[in-house]
Amino acid sequence: MIDFTYEKVDGNWDSKKIRFLESEKQQGRLFESENEDDIENFEVVDKVPYQFRFKYVDDSGKVSHMMIEDWETGMLYWNSLRRHRGDERLACEDVKKKYFEDFAKTKDYYFFLGTTKQHHYVAPNPFVIIGDFRPKPIQQLELGF
Repeated sequence: MIDFTYEKVDGNWDSKKIRFLESEKQQGRLFESENEDDIENFEVVDKVPYQFRFKYVDDSGKVSHMMIEDWETGMLYWNSLRRHRGDERLACEDVKKKYFEDFAKTKDYYFFLGTTKQHHYVAPNPFVIIGDFRPKPIQQLELGF
């Protein structure tokens, strides 16, 4: 890992998509569920107004960036924003500190990757990080001979 960056993006969801979801909710077709409470309690969450990315060198030596869209990243941002009384820069720095200084440098870090339909066939690298696994590193014991 070389760096962890963040960039300001539009903090609003696409209004067409929101209208579509609301329409589907009203018609009861949003979820294939036998429990009507699932549909009635569905709410759109606030959009995180930043994109967070890891900058890294791959096995071939190429420097790349990969966006992380894990829900934990968003919750860390919202909790940090609240803790810093609305200061977005400090909230983003908290996210960077946790992911780059803690997870990337002190854990055996693995990413779960996925693609988005929007970029799957057109982007040179359509993958985004949709989750992560960060166990403590395993220390090799001495063989004693």
